Amino acid sequence: MRVIDIAADASRKHTWRRRRIALAVLALLLSYATPKILALFRTPGAMMTSENHMVRPIFSFWVNGFWGGNLFANGGGGIMCCSKFEGDTAKITWILDMTKQQQIQGAVEERHEVQLSLPQRGPNDQYLHVRFDPGNKVRLGWSPDLFSPFESRSTKAVSESIEAQ
Repeated sequence: MRVIDIAADASRKHTWRRRRIALAVLALLLSYATPKILALFRTPGAMMTSENHMVRPIFSFWVNGFWGGNLFANGGGGIMCCSKFEGDTAKITWILDMTKQQQIQGAVEERHEVQLSLPQRGPNDQYLHVRFDPGNKVRLGWSPDLFSPFESRSTKAVSESIEAQ
């Protein structure tokens, strides 16, 4: 009778050992697969960069409530990370600031808002470019890198190589 108990106990140990191995493998697979599966169902975030081609600085601006920072007059901006820009339209709100000289001349802070259609985002596009043009006109464009979609790449590359020399 003792031999039967020992054999049954060894059989139970093997069964539990197999179950533990199967559970460990399942846990590893789930920890690997879960982020991959979730990534398939969500729109990746995008970075936003900006340019100001107006003679007035921009105190602050927002695209669909996502803050984009401030911009010097006739200057570029930094990169803000990361937001989901979803939907067909984008609401751009900006507040014009003034330089000390413009303030002395009597310029006042102005708030503007415009609703634009959001351009189609390509599969490799990671940057939403916001460009403020003279006359309070705004343009939006996507690109896979920091090169502006509003300028031809060859012109941009040539000007950068000239500046580097």
